[in-house]
Amino acid sequence: MKIERFEDLLAWQEARKLTAEVYQLSRQEGLHNDRTLVRQMRSSAISVMANIAEGFSRYSFKDSKQFFTTSRGSLAELRSHAYVAVDQGYISEDDAAMLQKQMEIVGKLVSGLIRNSRFQLERDEPSSQRTIEPLSAFSQ
Repeated sequence: MKIERFEDLLAWQEARKLTAEVYQLSRQEGLHNDRTLVRQMRSSAISVMANIAEGFSRYSFKDSKQFFTTSRGSLAELRSHAYVAVDQGYISEDDAAMLQKQMEIVGKLVSGLIRNSRFQLERDEPSSQRTIEPLSAFSQ
């Protein structure tokens, strides 16, 4: 399948599932009452998704990589918020494990996007910045 839109990216699709899970969990009685934590969790999840979309839509691989890296940071932020939710008794260990599993899936996919951007950057590096061995190194 040719990837033409950010919606075609598996990373974005899985981030969308993660966001839906966060919204569903945040409707639970205990967590729902902690509006600050709910806002932070939702914002982090949305940021993961949005930065994948924005990174895909950039014309430069350097810009893309930056947005994908921000997405990974937002994922770490969400993971930290999930610990707070468990520690406060707002969500169960099972719910946290489910969320953690989805975060791992998204994290691996985002890391793949970052690696691909890095590869593209190295491949497309201007020739003036490449190291070229002098011809004498090849003679003998």
